[in-house]
Amino acid sequence: MGSVISISARRRIEAQGFLGLDDIQIAQLNYWFRLSPAVCMVWTAVGVYLESPAALAALIPLALTAGLLKWHPFDVVYNFGLRFISGGPRIPAYGKQRRFGFLMASFFLSVAALGFFVGIPVVGYALGGMMVASASVNMLTGYCVPGFVYGKLFRTQAPARKVPAGT
Repeated sequence: MGSVISISARRRIEAQGFLGLDDIQIAQLNYWFRLSPAVCMVWTAVGVYLESPAALAALIPLALTAGLLKWHPFDVVYNFGLRFISGGPRIPAYGKQRRFGFLMASFFLSVAALGFFVGIPVVGYALGGMMVASASVNMLTGYCVPGFVYGKLFRTQAPARKVPAGT
């Protein structure tokens, strides 16, 4: 991977709370930041498709871990394996914005699982579908919808990057 990173890609990553990274680190980690949301998206989609409260409930402790701590259990796959193949740096600690996203995911997964469990599948489909859609946006674009919500709720935003004159 090269060291070229667009300003918009940097802002999307910083909006998730990953601050203080240089362009090379961001370029190396840009797609790896999407690994955990991508795995969660697929897992959630399968759980919703199967109307399986057990499949969705099994994902809740993983999302809670990422929300309460500063890392996601799926990051271990990259940090202790794939990064040695890719030659990239470790995924840094999660900022408040990304942790907020995983706490929201925990809530949505809980209510979706409960909806399927008690026989109200429309709740499971609605919240599970919102989870899949949000994670899809993150996976495809690097834009974190819950990070945006966090920024609006708590009036935070990534610091503006100074662009040299003439660029």
